[in-house]
Amino acid sequence: MKNKEILFLSLYTFGLTGGIENVCRVFIHALEDLGSQNKINDFKALSLYDNSSSTENYIGFGGNKPLFSLSVVKNAIQAEVVILSHINLLPFAKLIRIIYPRKRIILFAHGIEVWRPLSSWRRKLLNKIELWAVSRYTASVLKSSQGISEKNIHILNNALPRSFNFRLKPTHQLKPLEKYGVPTVNRVLLTVCRLSSSEKYKGYDIVLQALKHLIKIHPQISYLLVGQADAIEQQRVEALIADGNLQENVILTGFVPDSELELLYQSAEIFVMPSHGEGFGLVFIEAAAHGCQILAGNADGSTDAVLDGNLALIINPDDPEAVYTGLIHLLESPLSIESKLARLELVKAHFGFESYLVKVDRLLNRQPLF
Repeated sequence: MKNKEILFLSLYTFGLTGGIENVCRVFIHALEDLGSQNKINDFKALSLYDNSSSTENYIGFGGNKPLFSLSVVKNAIQAEVVILSHINLLPFAKLIRIIYPRKRIILFAHGIEVWRPLSSWRRKLLNKIELWAVSRYTASVLKSSQGISEKNIHILNNALPRSFNFRLKPTHQLKPLEKYGVPTVNRVLLTVCRLSSSEKYKGYDIVLQALKHLIKIHPQISYLLVGQADAIEQQRVEALIADGNLQENVILTGFVPDSELELLYQSAEIFVMPSHGEGFGLVFIEAAAHGCQILAGNADGSTDAVLDGNLALIINPDDPEAVYTGLIHLLESPLSIESKLARLELVKAHFGFESYLVKVDRLLNRQPLF
């Protein structure tokens, strides 16, 4: 890709803090580093909805679609590769293909947004471009449900940020979680996700069901459910908590900034998210990198994130009994510091930024990763 230019299109990159936006930020930093290593000549990143620029190569259009469209067409002239962060940008790929029929176009395929039924023109176009799927599961759904040819799909797992510090924080340096009402003697379970009434696949409701029985054996448990909730889901979860008489054990924190989230990971003993609709699950590798034991499901892209069980205990996410027995096992089999450090090295090797940089470089040069 040396002496070639790349055009990267996103909906949001710096304006939101969700999983896809994290992927966009890491990818832009990868392009920056590839540029500094002279492996690409230059890149331009255009965001439809962000309002401000964070790098000299980055432009936000604040939702101005006509101006964004004109900039896409203009910048696509000199770009050898156009990369889209989300399938909702596919109309721009269609426009580019009309004007520049031989242009190389790549689409990031994350999860549920490409699993849903797609229109015929979208499926047709997807078979004419490259797709970088974040997990084997997403790749398999693209093939089985959308009819995308296997030759069009490459797998690029998500990665931790360039600035991530791979270092376990000593237990004696952790601050008590008094802010969240966690008793100092309690053992902490943690889930980090968006609580959405339209996306009920994270598995926290199954955890709440298991917790009713778990506290009979391990009463000193605090379950931190971290993430912004919409009004309908907030009401449903609060009803589940009341139904299980779990008011003393479950803490709904709402949105937590990254600066505080790190403390929660470090203070938690077990990260639990038995999902059945996760495209990848960056939270799993964040948890592993901070020394958490992990309980994950075996039915979606999270198996990539936990390296098929090397970073977690994986169970059937639809089986409350499996969640319950899995949590009992993890509580009664704590990780040694040596095991935590070994997992940290696995995370670094597979999902660290330097590893991601190598993978992006190879894919841009159309080289297989394995």
